[in-house]
Amino acid sequence: MTQVKPGDKVRIHYTGTLADGSTFDSSQGRDPLEFTVGAGQIIPGLDAALPGMSEGDTKTVDVPCAEAYGAHNPDATQAIPREQVPDTVPLEVGTRLNVQTAEGEVLPVTVADVTEEVVLLDGNHPLAGKDLTFEIELVSIA
Repeated sequence: MTQVKPGDKVRIHYTGTLADGSTFDSSQGRDPLEFTVGAGQIIPGLDAALPGMSEGDTKTVDVPCAEAYGAHNPDATQAIPREQVPDTVPLEVGTRLNVQTAEGEVLPVTVADVTEEVVLLDGNHPLAGKDLTFEIELVSIA
């Protein structure tokens, strides 16, 4: 039976959960996720779990934050004076926004805190600092 090796294009179904058991993402009800193993298209900890699997195999994969989205970096947060934020920008904690740097680069951020004086924006990936668990099923190897 054919087993996955680096460079293979694969399709998987997955459900990703956090330590508290809550689901943060799933392919249920969607087409399987398709990518090339070892090409850096998915998080390293999940990518590394696929070689050796065969079509139809299922597996639980625990991915520490260092092999997922990395540790939460406090330097990736920035406090913006509230008066510099246009009134049209939604400021509920947890809202995802795109901001443009002085160099013209667009960065995704999350509203982390709002006070009368400042808006704290967090440029970390929302799953940074979190250990993840995936239930995966290898649908196909191309």
